[in-house]
Amino acid sequence: MRSPRLVLVLAVGALAVSACSGSGKSSGSARTPGRAGASVPASAGSDTRPALATVLAPRVSQGAQAKLELVGLNRLGAGNVVVQLRITNLGSGASIGLGAEIADETMGTPEWHWPSGIGLLDPAARKILMPYRTAGEGCLCSTDKDITASSGWSIRPGLSQTVFAVLPAPSGGAKTTTVVTPMGPPMVDVPISDERPTAPPGQVIPDPGSTTVTPLSYPIETSTEAFDKTEETQTDGKDVHVNLSSDVLFALGKADLSPQAEVILRQTARQIDASPGSTVQVDGHADSSGTDEINDPLSQQRADMVKTRLAALVTRSGVGFNAKGYGSHRPLYTNDSDEGRRRNRRVTVTFERQAPSAPPAAGTPVPSGRQGPQVQGRNDKGTSFTAQVTGLRPIGNGLGVLTYKITNKGKDRDEVNLAWGEDWMKLKYIAASTVAVVDPAARLRYPAARYIIDGGGGRNRMCVCQGLSGVRLSLDEFGPDETKELWAVVALPATSPVSVDIGKFPRLSGVAVS
Repeated sequence: MRSPRLVLVLAVGALAVSACSGSGKSSGSARTPGRAGASVPASAGSDTRPALATVLAPRVSQGAQAKLELVGLNRLGAGNVVVQLRITNLGSGASIGLGAEIADETMGTPEWHWPSGIGLLDPAARKILMPYRTAGEGCLCSTDKDITASSGWSIRPGLSQTVFAVLPAPSGGAKTTTVVTPMGPPMVDVPISDERPTAPPGQVIPDPGSTTVTPLSYPIETSTEAFDKTEETQTDGKDVHVNLSSDVLFALGKADLSPQAEVILRQTARQIDASPGSTVQVDGHADSSGTDEINDPLSQQRADMVKTRLAALVTRSGVGFNAKGYGSHRPLYTNDSDEGRRRNRRVTVTFERQAPSAPPAAGTPVPSGRQGPQVQGRNDKGTSFTAQVTGLRPIGNGLGVLTYKITNKGKDRDEVNLAWGEDWMKLKYIAASTVAVVDPAARLRYPAARYIIDGGGGRNRMCVCQGLSGVRLSLDEFGPDETKELWAVVALPATSPVSVDIGKFPRLSGVAVS
């Protein structure tokens, strides 16, 4: 029997790991990019271009196996990139529904614009770049009129279909980029060609300068968690937010700093010294226990106390400090659990993050089939599974792509729970979020990254990892001896090798970053 999370999945919708939300987005206003010139037209017929990169989409339930091949990654004028994917149905029975598989399901009607879930990772800017949005909430990409190898909405067994999407180019004139889709693992560090793109057979790639479009991008947020739960640090494209546990900084109901607080605040002061910013914001927060008459002044007093001590510890000149108490009015987590309340009792110190490091030069791709450490574990029913790291590749600016495979060693079809960790309450959609890179020496965990969509309902955080909802609802179910490869974007420690946590499996150690 499936777990009760089915109710939540139906309530909130499906994860598109590179989503373009119509309800809220981090994007520029509508604009017309510089004229790019039309693509080179292609003759009708099958697409036989060689693949620049290839991944297999993990099989969903008993559905067909899909192969994704990147057959085009080209600049189109100034500031635009065209991504072209050839999708092949390797199965013999079921068809592959394009609308459900590769579209951004949060757009509302994915059938209209199938490849809207294609994205690019921009590590230097700490963003996910998405296809341009056109008038009517459309996508500057292939449409149903371009599909030639399908039956209805689907790719039949043995057939292929090439689709394209036009996106903003990664920042800084990047020579390579990483392509992400909802279907399978990312295609890492693929060179961007300066040649004009050749359109898929029977299609025409539009000039983004010929119409008004809206560029879409979403900031990527990473975090670290101390083993002893004294702090949690979140980093987006602009600021660092250090959430210090009030349970460690102060005694219950008090605003006097504890002896242990000195060590923690000295560590925070060193981070502020490394920041280029001139302002530090210190905010006090409480859980929902007690009343506003108690929580509001106490949170202000605690913020003032941390502000005073940090001002004395920071050695860099020209830094100003502000303090504000919010009581229980800005929770990060639900207050319905002990863990959520504990994490909401915090003092958050916010300052500008360090300037991003230069992106790495294009590297040599990791050979196909590269394997890492393997561990064996059992699910709640006692079924035996193995987990194995297949790659941990840096993509620049402290980010990396973790790929791993899970195999069912039992005799029956069963599932591995990869969604319900402590962090699930912060994520809007269900995903394989219970993975993390671990630095045992520093006693820090680096969970899967998130991307942020600002909408009418507040800030929605989606995991930059394998989705487990919508058409991928059965992705964490495995048949006997079945293997699936999953993925996540993570922040990387400064050291290598590292350890990796995957769900409830024993920790894997000795994982090389390469």
